[in-house]
Formats: sequence, structure tokens, C-alpha cells
Amino acid sequence: MDIQIHIKDVKGSQIAAKITGFFVIDGHEFKFQAIAFGRIGGHNIGAKITKSVQKELVKLGYNVDDVINELQQKLVRGDMTLPEGLKKETFADS
Repeated sequence: MDIQIHIKDVKGSQIAAKITGFFVIDGHEFKFQAIAFGRIGGHNIGAKITKSVQKELVKLGYNVDDVINELQQKLVRGDMTLPEGLKKETFADS
């Protein structure tokens, strides 16, 4: 599954941050929100998509849980594009 993730905004700190953005799959763009947590227990990200996005993904033949898992894993790995001027160091441990 090829998902490209684009971050629009990050609010918070290295301990917890709210992320908004979109991902592209099969040429279709979908919005998401996520909460990123660090420190105790390691990095963790909980991503959410709307019911309408879930329905659209199902129409395209995707398993919603698989898409969310891939989205979360890529976010944890830092496999994303950031808006100009935003550096990963401002919200993630180096």
C-alpha cells in the first residue's frame, strides 16, 4: 500500500502534539488528525479519520484498519512531508 503523508500543522511539544494533515492513496486525498505521544513507553501516534473517509476507502477496496495502521507507522517513522518552516525537531525527539 502506497500512502504519502503531508502534514499541515503540528501543535504541542515533544511530549504530546496534535497533528493535522492529509494522506494520498491511489491519487485520492484524505484528511486526518492524530495525537502523537512520546517519552514513557516510547513513541505512539493515534490517527483518526472521519466516517466519510472510511466509507470512501472501503469503496476503493481498502481495509480501513490497514490504512490507519500504515498511516500511524509512517508517522512514527517520520515518513512524511512537512510544511515549509516546520522542522521535526520542534515536535519529535532527535
